[in-house]
Amino acid sequence: MDHLSEVLKILDGALRANASMAADYAGLLADKLEEGGNRQQARQIRERLARAPGALASVQDADRGISLNNLPVDGESRLHTVDVSRPEPRDVVLVLPNAIESRVHEFLASVRHHDALVAANAALPNRLLMHGLPGTGKTQLARWVAAQLGLQLLTVRCDTLVSSLLGQTSRNLRRVFEYAEQRPSVLFLDEFDALASARGNERDVGELQRVVIALLQNIDALPDSTILLAATNHDQLLDAAIWRRFSFRLPMPLPDDDVREVLWGRFLGDYAPINLDFKVLVARSEGLTGAVIEQICLDAKRSAVLAGKAQVDEDEVFRRLGLMLALIERVPLSTRDAEMAWLRRWDRKIFSLRVLAKLYGVSTRHVTNITQEGASDGHEEDDKQSG
Repeated sequence: MDHLSEVLKILDGALRANASMAADYAGLLADKLEEGGNRQQARQIRERLARAPGALASVQDADRGISLNNLPVDGESRLHTVDVSRPEPRDVVLVLPNAIESRVHEFLASVRHHDALVAANAALPNRLLMHGLPGTGKTQLARWVAAQLGLQLLTVRCDTLVSSLLGQTSRNLRRVFEYAEQRPSVLFLDEFDALASARGNERDVGELQRVVIALLQNIDALPDSTILLAATNHDQLLDAAIWRRFSFRLPMPLPDDDVREVLWGRFLGDYAPINLDFKVLVARSEGLTGAVIEQICLDAKRSAVLAGKAQVDEDEVFRRLGLMLALIERVPLSTRDAEMAWLRRWDRKIFSLRVLAKLYGVSTRHVTNITQEGASDGHEEDDKQSG
C-alpha cells in the first residue's frame, strides 16, 4: 500500500483524539498524492481538512506540554526544549566529500521510499547519526535534510534537557519524542553525547544510567518511518547500545582540497577578486572546518562592504586567514605590530614587507623593524622605495 506511513500516523492521531497530529499527516499525505499525480485525491483530503474545526488543533494534549501551539518545556526551568524551524533549500549550502554525499543521498532515498522498502522487507529505520569535529557541517546537514524533504526541523540541544531534578530529564525526553511524533518533521538531537554517554564508567551515577535507558526506550518506541537525526562531537563517549539504534552512521571529516576550494568560492561569491589564487588559499587553509572558512569569508566581505568596495582585497583574505589560524593556535596578538610579525612568520611569500605596509598603512621600514629583519632578507628594494 502506498503512503502507509502517513495513513498509520493519521490513524494514531485519531485513536489518541489528537486532531493536530491527524491533520498534519493528512496534509502531508495530500502533498505526496499530488506529487504522485493523484490531484483529485489530494484535493478531497484538503477539502475535508478545510472543514475541520480549527479550535481542535490548538488544544490537544495541552496538559502534557506537546500541543501544536505549546512547545515542550523543561519542568524545572520552564524553558523550551525544542526549537522549530523550516529550512528552505535555497538557504542551505552543503558541500561534502563525494563518498559522504553519496551516503547522505542514500539516506534520503531510504526516507522517501520507506513504504516501498517495507513492502520488499528491506527497510531500515530512518535514523542518522553524525559524528565529527565542531564546524564540520553536522547542523548544516540536518537543516539540509529537512529542507530537501520539505519538513519542519525540530532541534533539541540535548544538554538543555538535562535537569537537576530526579527523573525530570526522562520526562523531558518523553515530551520531546511525543511532540515530534505529532507532526511530519525531522527530529534533530544536537550535542547528543550529553544524553547518550556510555554507562558504567567510574564517574557515572544512577540517574545518568536511567537517562540513557530512557533515551533507548524512546528511540525504540519511534516508528521506523519517523526521521531521527543525532549529532555529536565526541563519538567515543557514546554508549554502545546507542550506535545500534542508528542504521545510518556518518563521519563528518574535515574538508579536503576539493571541498575547501568549493567552499571558498561559494562563501566569497561575487566578492571574490578576479585574480584570487584559490590554489594557494586551499593549500594554506588545510585543516580548517567549513564553519571557519565561512567566518573568514564573512569578515572579509564585511570589510569590503564597509570600505565601499565591490570585491574583497586578495591580501585581506589571506590576512583574515592568517589571523584566524593564530586564534585557533592561541597565539596572543594584542597589537597591530604583533599581527604583522605573526603574518610575516606564517608566510613570508604572501606577506612581503610591501604587502604588510599596505595592509596596515605603515612604512616598509616600520615592518622591517617590528619583524626584526635586516637588509639581508632580500627586501632592500622595499625599504628603498618606501624611503
